[in-house]
Amino acid sequence: MLMMWLRVLYTAFVVVLVPAYIKHYGPGNFLWLSDIALFGGCIALWLRHSLLASMQAVAVLVPESVWNIDFLLRVTLNVRLIGMTDYMFDPSIPRFVRTLSLFHIWLPVVLVWMVWRFGYDQRALATQTAVGTCVLIATYLLTSPDVNINLVHRVGEIRGPMALGLACVLFPVVFYVPAHLLFRFVMPSSKR
Repeated sequence: MLMMWLRVLYTAFVVVLVPAYIKHYGPGNFLWLSDIALFGGCIALWLRHSLLASMQAVAVLVPESVWNIDFLLRVTLNVRLIGMTDYMFDPSIPRFVRTLSLFHIWLPVVLVWMVWRFGYDQRALATQTAVGTCVLIATYLLTSPDVNINLVHRVGEIRGPMALGLACVLFPVVFYVPAHLLFRFVMPSSKR
């Protein structure tokens, strides 16, 4: 029963988020890996798909944790850690749209729960690295450098194709591998 309620609530949230985000940000915003993880997690939840759930968890556990720390410090101590959540305090963005972005808080919890429930699929690292690289390349080709989705147009002072190449290396090394190692040693393996 809990699983059904979670599926319904999760799906309802996605149904509300999609038109609001399209209206405010445009469709390119859905190339953010966190948005892809939101959609992939919804599908994995309905299908009880271990690999898909594992991939989403590997993709976003580390960056969503940083997002949550950045947001918590800003809300509680008014400390700006890295600016990852600056948009959450931008009054030009409608409050409703910013409220929807609070999915960054619960998404990693739900994904970790799914990995625990369905088991961790060891293929997640390789598969997410391949899919994630394709997403980063698509993001570079389809989005504006002004928005810099997934840091593909600018990483620090590095810009253009060099930034894309660096993002394609850094995402797996900094985000995916640590999450993979954690899940590999802590979570039960999937039965496939």
